[in-house]
Amino acid sequence: MSGLNEQVKLEIDNAFARQQSYALELRKSDYKRRIAVLDRFEQVFRASEEKIYKSAADDFGKPQAETDMAEIMPVLMELKHVRKNLKKWMKPVPVRATMMLFGTSSKIIKEPKGVTLIVSPWNYPFYLSFVPMICSIAAGNTVIIKPSEMTPNMSAIISEIVEKAFSPEEVCLFQGEADVASYLTSLPFDHIFFTGSPAVGKHVMAAAARNLTSVTLELGGKSPVIVDQSVDIKKAVKSIAWGKFVNNGQTCIAPDYLYIHESIKGEFVTEMVACVDKQYGLGNDAKDNDDYCQVVNDSHYQRIIRLLTDAQAQGGKLITGGQTDDAGRFIAPTLIEGMSRNSAIMSEEIFGPLLPIITFTDLDEVISYVNSKPKPLALYIFGKDSRNIEKILTETSSGDSCVNQTMMHNAHQNLPFGGVNNSGIGKSGGVWGFDAFSHERSVLTDKFSSASMLHPPYTPKVRKLIKMAIKIMS
Repeated sequence: MSGLNEQVKLEIDNAFARQQSYALELRKSDYKRRIAVLDRFEQVFRASEEKIYKSAADDFGKPQAETDMAEIMPVLMELKHVRKNLKKWMKPVPVRATMMLFGTSSKIIKEPKGVTLIVSPWNYPFYLSFVPMICSIAAGNTVIIKPSEMTPNMSAIISEIVEKAFSPEEVCLFQGEADVASYLTSLPFDHIFFTGSPAVGKHVMAAAARNLTSVTLELGGKSPVIVDQSVDIKKAVKSIAWGKFVNNGQTCIAPDYLYIHESIKGEFVTEMVACVDKQYGLGNDAKDNDDYCQVVNDSHYQRIIRLLTDAQAQGGKLITGGQTDDAGRFIAPTLIEGMSRNSAIMSEEIFGPLLPIITFTDLDEVISYVNSKPKPLALYIFGKDSRNIEKILTETSSGDSCVNQTMMHNAHQNLPFGGVNNSGIGKSGGVWGFDAFSHERSVLTDKFSSASMLHPPYTPKVRKLIKMAIKIMS
């Protein structure tokens, strides 16, 4: 933080102060006013479509179809969902009086938290900047966004959209390195929404704690896939291959490692290799496939290479893949087996196109292994045996789960999304996103209650009434 330019600090401080003042005005905002702000944003966002495509291609080599599915569609879906439901979400919730408080009326009102900070990651920059922003605006807050410096072209377009769509007191954005994020998180925001790694999430939470700022942390972890012998193999491999290798594996809920029952391993691997070939191409063929993304930068590329090299040094055998090209930050879709449980690939979140495959015969051993690791953001189960499915769901813990599918739970707007412990704190998306940026304020109004009868002085009559109350209420 100490290395941050004083001029940048001043700009941040001034923006923060302006938003603090404007946040008080927004407490009076109604449904129509908030929707009008989001409508203005949508117009600018839709008009920026070609720039979004180009920036995603420049930073990732990302195909337009993938940008549509993973960056544009989620933002537009969230806008539509909020527009449809916001009036209902904003309504006070009436609460029945308890017997003890007969003669009162109560309600819960959803009030804005105030000035909010969104620190977004590099893997899905538009989606993970704008969807939380939409929820915060819907809840009546102001927003400051800090996008990732690792995707400069996409961050530049995010900045351009923000400048065109909003006044600075509504939403503003600051670009920069980690020192900018560090300074921002040191300020007394009313809520911080952070998406990134568990390691950085701990620093964000520590900074927030100094101001008693509430946080939503969307982190990650090693999301396992468990495939039992009752699985529909052809259906499973399509979902697993897509979930693993879309965005070159750089997805927080991507399958991280795969446990498969020994009895079907041969057939499964054969189908999996064929499916990867169909979707992206095998080996160097994937390098020329426009549907296959790049690794985001050299540092991340070298980290994935180290994981692969270490796994092979510790007994790992390639099933397919392993080809690399430094110039294009290319790593082929890779399946590997036989590596030591102590290898780095089995302890670090991979966040790249490598999928370790492990066989099992005893489901209890798989569950024990999963439970020995920090709780993952997602857990995927493939099979038709309902007893096995229920056993895994009951005896493990994860942020969320899919059965016979990967990642699609994140697109379901009537489901909360988020982690648990090491993989995150809080839920987001839809009403849960609105709630994350709202304070639930309890309001009790006395009409004709008899509470004053129990006030001091505690005469024998009052003490008798208290004893009667205890007997009635307990």
